[in-house]
Amino acid sequence: MNLYLAQTQTEPMGGLAGWAVGLMDSLGGLGAAVIVGLDNLFPPIPSELVLPLAGFSASQGTFSLMSALAWTTLGSVAGAVIVYFLGLWLGRERTRALMAKIPLVKTSDFDRTEAWFTKYGTKAVFFGRMVPLFRSLISLPAGIERMPFWKFLSLTTLGSLIWNSVFVGAGYLLGDNWHIVGDYASLFQYVVLGLVAVAVIAFVVTRLRSKTNSGTGR
Repeated sequence: MNLYLAQTQTEPMGGLAGWAVGLMDSLGGLGAAVIVGLDNLFPPIPSELVLPLAGFSASQGTFSLMSALAWTTLGSVAGAVIVYFLGLWLGRERTRALMAKIPLVKTSDFDRTEAWFTKYGTKAVFFGRMVPLFRSLISLPAGIERMPFWKFLSLTTLGSLIWNSVFVGAGYLLGDNWHIVGDYASLFQYVVLGLVAVAVIAFVVTRLRSKTNSGTGR
């Protein structure tokens, strides 16, 4: 079944959505991986649009739901790894200078991401996979600071799998109404940020209690 043609016979799908559906129809799961990988390499491409489209394509029989999850996660991880090694190779100053040349991306975006990584470390890599823009940029400070690659790869894979499963699954269940997912994307992101805050507070409270108990023991 030609998914792109089937769609245009009902309601035309243009722009990024039309291009993404056409690519997935032509290349199957590999097309989904390429598109999601580009989200890491070029932040203005929104995964909140691409991932539900991958689920929609799966619902139309272009590939299976499990294939959609596997390919999109592979694309996410591959893109993140490229950006990780880019940060490792360029270093902070050259990376920051490069950010200024990317359309729709500001050096302040990199500065905020770097500050988030410095403050939260491994939590930033894991939860960062679920926050717009941070998802694309968080790999840079991880590479610059030479975060152990195995740890970066594990956290990136797990975080990407969770994020992708939510949006691909929603697109699969909604079918032709896949675009509704975007209306709830921001809500999900706020939930993620809330979880980060809770995790940080729990960590601080645990440390303070540990220091208090140590002082009492003396």
